[in-house]
Amino acid sequence: MVIRQQENSLKDLEARQKIVPFNPVATSYGMGWKGLQAVRFRNSPLGEFSAAYKPGTHVLFLYVRPPKKMDVRYEEVNRDMPPPAGSISVVPAGSSVLCSHEGSVDSLLIYLEPSRVAQVAAESFEMDPSRTVVPPVDGLNAPALRSAMLAVDAELKAGGVGGPLMVEALANMLSVHLIRHFLGPRQLAGGSDGVLPRRKLHTVIEYIMENLEGNPTLEQMAAVVHLSPYHFARQFKATTGLPPHQYVIARRVERAQHLLRADGELGLAEVALRAGFSDQSKFSFHFKRMVGITPRRFQICAR
Repeated sequence: MVIRQQENSLKDLEARQKIVPFNPVATSYGMGWKGLQAVRFRNSPLGEFSAAYKPGTHVLFLYVRPPKKMDVRYEEVNRDMPPPAGSISVVPAGSSVLCSHEGSVDSLLIYLEPSRVAQVAAESFEMDPSRTVVPPVDGLNAPALRSAMLAVDAELKAGGVGGPLMVEALANMLSVHLIRHFLGPRQLAGGSDGVLPRRKLHTVIEYIMENLEGNPTLEQMAAVVHLSPYHFARQFKATTGLPPHQYVIARRVERAQHLLRADGELGLAEVALRAGFSDQSKFSFHFKRMVGITPRRFQICAR
């Protein structure tokens, strides 16, 4: 699923670059990002440019400096003048877009996977992901969302070690901002669905522990106890105090602690793999976050 999501956003990025008649100053293509992709256009003498396309991801536009003239149509948005500098437009996945620009432009485009937004909605907001709808937005002034987008832009420029991990966190952050902004506190304050019965809790925990080295998804865990992902996530958190994905991470860190105590010569990359982390950087990040010290320090102290 992760590979398919990455392919979707990369296809959107590639399609955009094909229809724009000039090169971007920066693009995430080839940087190994997951959950979102990004492209930055700056100070490009457009002349006249027009295009029609239908994105497969949610597209967030940050107009750092709008073009001289602009005409955009998607969903109920109908703009025939440039938006304010610093404003944000959101084009939901699947929208039919018609646009034309004239003049130089400085803009950041972020292609955010709809599945990432749905996952954050289910796991962090206990919402039904099938009802998570991102509406079309034009000329939005949202400082918090703009800051998160600029953080993506900074990572696009830096391209340093740990970039993919940073971008995954930013994809989650953007999803949170979208959900908070468009749904509001009243809609987010849902009621409780109760707790998981002891038998079902035992069954799903057993499944998690048997599949730690794999990638147990919310859908798979919910299927084990015959619940929808939405209701499972709510009941699991009410029972354990943790969202399912955080519970999985906690169990992986526990397994890593056991491995580090048992074998002081075991390499950290091998520990990360056996504990179920996809790479050593994620392992180190979550280990230090939950234990308070790095895995290497823990291993030395455990000798």
